[in-house]
Amino acid sequence: MAVGDLKKNAMMAHLLDALDHKKDIGHYGRLVFTMVARHFLTEDEVVSTLAKDKDFSEEQARSLYGQVQSHDYNPPRREKILQYQSEQEFPIIPNPDDPDAGKVYHDLNFPDHVYQHISEYYEHKQAA
Repeated sequence: MAVGDLKKNAMMAHLLDALDHKKDIGHYGRLVFTMVARHFLTEDEVVSTLAKDKDFSEEQARSLYGQVQSHDYNPPRREKILQYQSEQEFPIIPNPDDPDAGKVYHDLNFPDHVYQHISEYYEHKQAA
């Protein structure tokens, strides 16, 4: 998989473009990017892309990747991304008025284990 796959989602294309221009995408922008990108890129690709952020080093990028990977975080839903966005200056979703913006599950095909993890979460939640 590659960067081209990520660009199928407008939010991820926006984050990639901002990083290519050495912009600070904020803590939550980096978190969202990592939670999604790790399913499409190698660790080194995610780290080198995050390290383009003018306020984020390669060491910080590798640490963030490790945290996301070790907790096996699923990509966030639009509502969670909007919540994150409200807590920082950089707009993670550039057009939040578009109800389809930020819906990574709509535009991207994740590995089966991501969908299985989500299904298990909701099954557990219903049982509780």
